[in-house]
Amino acid sequence: MTEPGLRERKKQRMYQVLSDTAVRLFLERGFDAVSVAEVAAAAEVSKPTLFRYFPAKEDLVLYRIADHEGEAARVAAEGPDPVAALRRHFLAGLDRCDPVTGLNDHPDVLAFHRLLYGTPALAARVCGHQERAEAALADALGGDLDARLAAGQIIAVQRILALENWRRIAGGERVEEVRADAVAAAGRAFGRLAAGLSQLNPE
Repeated sequence: MTEPGLRERKKQRMYQVLSDTAVRLFLERGFDAVSVAEVAAAAEVSKPTLFRYFPAKEDLVLYRIADHEGEAARVAAEGPDPVAALRRHFLAGLDRCDPVTGLNDHPDVLAFHRLLYGTPALAARVCGHQERAEAALADALGGDLDARLAAGQIIAVQRILALENWRRIAGGERVEEVRADAVAAAGRAFGRLAAGLSQLNPE
């Protein structure tokens, strides 16, 4: 009875080891300067084994944010007011300095964000990640045209807020210098979403 659970835990550990090894090498030498074969060798697995876990080199990096792909959809489904739920979730993320909000000045987080947004191949994959998050949120909101339009606006607001926070911190400001502006900006942005997307709320 415990064997499937054990296999799953081993599988998740391998995902983590491969991703961590790859990110470490990419941060040290640059994404384009490190081959998949070098990542496999450093993780002490064969190249075919690595590709069974990560079909593309970019996936080794995107694994770190993969669990956020369905996050907006899960939060919105908590209801009854999806925008209010997403606003609370984003503000809670700012409060705990969740890296996904951009409000985090830990050197490792900043280095990872520079890798992610400073590498064209990875930046392109981030766009795909955001498109899937938007599609999942649209489904959670009902799946029709109004839901797709709302999801596009919500994901765009979250992305722009996070990028603004990250850019300021990457430019040398500290979290505590940015926090008040970040909270105020999130409040304004989600307030406008709530006003414009009132059709999402139950009668």
